[in-house]
Amino acid sequence: MPAPSKKSVRASDRLEPEELERRTFQRAVKLLAARPLSVADLRDRLLKGRGSKKWAVETVIERLKEYGYLDDEQYAFGYASIKVKQRPVGRRRLKRDLIFKKVNQEVADEALDLVFSETSEEELIDRAIEKRIRARGRPENIDEARKLFEHLIRQGFPLELVSEKVRRLCQLDLEES
Repeated sequence: MPAPSKKSVRASDRLEPEELERRTFQRAVKLLAARPLSVADLRDRLLKGRGSKKWAVETVIERLKEYGYLDDEQYAFGYASIKVKQRPVGRRRLKRDLIFKKVNQEVADEALDLVFSETSEEELIDRAIEKRIRARGRPENIDEARKLFEHLIRQGFPLELVSEKVRRLCQLDLEES
């Protein structure tokens, strides 16, 4: 078998381990400076980079955890808190988003328990309904009520709560007419 040509040897294979680790660390810091990431998400992004090595990525992740820059519990709580403050969303939607961001399911549940202990889903759904009514007006027929119902379901609110709120809103409209 012929010896590999110089072109087939990757530049990362010629780097000293310390230099490879330093470059991986710099890349990780740049990624985290742009926006917070979960541990798994950062790992995936680092491994997709040209010339990355699994051992260097794992070393960098451990160092970032030691420094306090990577913490999935803190990330999940911060993400969920910000989303709830930005706009009213339900627990189911936030959990799906956290899982999509590669946060462990148990960690996501703990963070959501904390967030929803501060602000209940009932309070959030009331805010969502008020916002929707300001934008589109009160539902005046069954089709508009259905659209409100579907909107609230997409926002991650529980079916029972959505049904109760939409039914109550529509009953009030019927009583006022």
